[in-house]
Amino acid sequence: MEEIINKVANSGLVTLDLEDYYHQGERVVYDLKDNLFMGMILKEKDFREFLKSHDWAQYAGKNVAITCTEDAIIPTWAYMLLTLQLEPHAHTVVFGTLNDLDEKLYFDAINRIDVEAYRDVRVVVKGCSKHPVPTAAYVELTRKLQPVVQSLMFGEPCSTVPLFKKPKNKLPQT
Repeated sequence: MEEIINKVANSGLVTLDLEDYYHQGERVVYDLKDNLFMGMILKEKDFREFLKSHDWAQYAGKNVAITCTEDAIIPTWAYMLLTLQLEPHAHTVVFGTLNDLDEKLYFDAINRIDVEAYRDVRVVVKGCSKHPVPTAAYVELTRKLQPVVQSLMFGEPCSTVPLFKKPKNKLPQT
């Protein structure tokens, strides 16, 4: 009987799974529409009173996306004041949607990756995951790895889509 050889295991490919960088913390949206007078106007005095009396500790360790889903003009300072209240408690605060929040969390994680560990390595970026990974995270990872890797692929080690291969050094002609 012929021995079965695992060519994937012997290929020297390193799999990088962005799901490993998924932040487990709870994600919440703070919608400023709840602070609007008659659903249209943000009154500074009322908003400042709310900021003083609200229990901000409930956001401890959470990841917060600040937005306003009402079609109202919200002054920039309101988002800034809200951030000042959330920042001491929340893990992360962003302006935008839950997708914007996920992008920020992934970008933070990707920026902590030691790219030298991938220098001259053949890397496969895993494509399937249980948690949704924003496309922007794949773009950021590609941007960060491309200068150091030997090659970059997407998918699974047994079925990859080649993306990048470092050119071989050409010897000078004599």
